[in-house]
Amino acid sequence: MIKFKMIFIVFLLSGVLLAGCSSGSNAVDEPKSTSGDAQQTEGNKEEAAEKAEVQHYYTANEKGSISKIDAADNSIVTTIEIEGSAHNVQVSPDGKLIGATVVPSMGGHGGGHDGHGEVSAKAVFYSVESDELIQEVEVGNHPAHIVFTEDGKYAVVTNSEDNTASVINMDGFNVTDTVETGKGPHGFRISSDSKKAYIANMGEDTVSVINLETMKEEKRIKVGIAPVTTGVTSDGKILVAALNGENALAVVDLDTDKVDKIPVGTGPAQVYIDEKGQFAYVANQGTEEAPSSSVTVIDLTLKKAIAEIETGKGSHGVVTSTDNKRVYVTNMFEDTVSIIDKEQNKVIDTIEVKGVPNGISITK
Repeated sequence: MIKFKMIFIVFLLSGVLLAGCSSGSNAVDEPKSTSGDAQQTEGNKEEAAEKAEVQHYYTANEKGSISKIDAADNSIVTTIEIEGSAHNVQVSPDGKLIGATVVPSMGGHGGGHDGHGEVSAKAVFYSVESDELIQEVEVGNHPAHIVFTEDGKYAVVTNSEDNTASVINMDGFNVTDTVETGKGPHGFRISSDSKKAYIANMGEDTVSVINLETMKEEKRIKVGIAPVTTGVTSDGKILVAALNGENALAVVDLDTDKVDKIPVGTGPAQVYIDEKGQFAYVANQGTEEAPSSSVTVIDLTLKKAIAEIETGKGSHGVVTSTDNKRVYVTNMFEDTVSIIDKEQNKVIDTIEVKGVPNGISITK
């Protein structure tokens, strides 16, 4: 849940809780038959193709785990136990690693923003294939989100209490740079060319634009009250930010920094732009005391909401499938994930994911 203990969050609206052959023998004088080999080779190809098509999505569960879920039947394949509170999770661009932010568990409703401890925490990396822990990397205080650059060179982590972002070089799994941001850096996305990170600063009304070549903050774009997460289109022209303090989505023209605001549901948390850059999906969380339970669909060309989809209590994390057919949404206050059919704009399945599911990501 999105709820900070930090002083800078006091300005939020009252009650708002921000809160990845064998061959047979033949007689000497008979010609060898290759049909069996051919059939088996073809079978191996089909098996390999089928294996390659297996897709999973992952949820970061604040009570100390990551759930690996088969996208074909929405069944939980593996639960990876974690010491601490898992807040956000991301699949690497090559589909080989899962990265997650972890903070010390402080009790309460799973931890999350409310459970961030007062000591440095970490980013953890697991193998998609084996589910085994590959590496732990210490980052700053109150790590929030983790995102990989598309070129696979870096993983970036926002440190909400330190007002910084840690840049992890994936070759050595070590922090090579720490970049200053605005107050309370939280959710963000990185441009498709891997050159810029757009970080929502929850403690102020801005988005920090981080140059990942110079490793410096280029500028801050004023977007509105308490931006929680951002999204950026693959062509780098449009930036979006979920404004928790205004119940709106900010849509920014990155050529001019002009901002349009589109009303959404109450207490928006995460936003995700689909594969074609046509729609933005905003998960409306509300508060634990007064949870929202919907996803607002925004047409980025028309710059207006075209649908409101009923989901579950405390809708928070959101991601779209790579085939552009499904939307997956975590519902924090009822421990579920809603699966949405994009064409119908309605929930077609709901599954239980214990442990307060928060962030969500899907393999490519």
